[in-house]
Amino acid sequence: MTELKGALIGCGFFAINQMHAWNDVEGARIVAICDRDPERLKVVGDQFGIDRRYSDAEALFADGWFDFVDIATTAQSHRALVEMAARRNIAAICQKPFAKTLSDAKAMVEACRHAGVALMIHENFRWQTPIQAVRKALDAGAIGTPFWGRFSFRSGYDVFSGQPYLAEGERFIIEDLGIHTIDIARYILGDVSSLTARTKRVNPKIKGEDVATILLDHENGATSVVDVSYATKLSKEPFPETLIELDGSEGTIRLTQGYGLQVTNAQGTTTTDVSPKLLPWASRPWHNIQESVHAIQQHWVDQLKRGAEHSTSGADNLKTFALVEAAYDSAAKGQTIDVGAMLR
Repeated sequence: MTELKGALIGCGFFAINQMHAWNDVEGARIVAICDRDPERLKVVGDQFGIDRRYSDAEALFADGWFDFVDIATTAQSHRALVEMAARRNIAAICQKPFAKTLSDAKAMVEACRHAGVALMIHENFRWQTPIQAVRKALDAGAIGTPFWGRFSFRSGYDVFSGQPYLAEGERFIIEDLGIHTIDIARYILGDVSSLTARTKRVNPKIKGEDVATILLDHENGATSVVDVSYATKLSKEPFPETLIELDGSEGTIRLTQGYGLQVTNAQGTTTTDVSPKLLPWASRPWHNIQESVHAIQQHWVDQLKRGAEHSTSGADNLKTFALVEAAYDSAAKGQTIDVGAMLR
């Protein structure tokens, strides 16, 4: 089939990974880039050989000649850019967090639905090789019916050195990291009916919370705990690994530090190395996330060509976004929140 042409809006910190991944994706390539910062535009344009460069998104869309747009900007600009793409009948990938508010996110989904164009959120964590391995083991019936889970990302890694803006927001770890971990919980154990959350700020140099513990009640009766921290100093730094524990009616699954997948059931215990690949342009310890960027972008292209729904479509991600909002609401009120009511 014809190669799809894409445009990237936003040439910041994480967009470099997306550009590298687009170079490796089969069936698509980036033909234009856009950023308000002329220096970033030049750096990315020169590095990846992109001649079409824009400082204004309206001008980019006016010129056209691309099939999809990859929006790699911050949440404040997402609604305007997604709706701009919908008006031009251009399919869109949008970086997480999806929007600043749930109402904005719902409006973006509706705009793309009305225009008949695909919208996918760049929720790449569920596409990590070890997370996919957990899902495959579960789908194969290795532990029967799961009834309990824990999804943990606890680290003392200095994320603020590379992304200093993270220290400035009133919200931090749930919105930036917990959103991924919650999405993994949904992906593995299904949708959530209610949740209870507690947060804490340990680092006095930041404005938002850097620790969160969230109890999820899943619609299928399972219970899980999502716990995330950037204030946890360990003898062996696990960043950026998500660790998973699952208990089922016929056994257990443990995704341990160092990418070991341990499955215990009536046949005994097996341990498998589910380490991600170190792509030529990737670097440790980021390679786990970098590989997942390539995986989700390949998924985007494959599904777009098939005309099929994406795993992290805008409609699907509304459910993850609602859990983020519910977590902040629960922590503020000290109450359990009915998630279903937020989506109605």
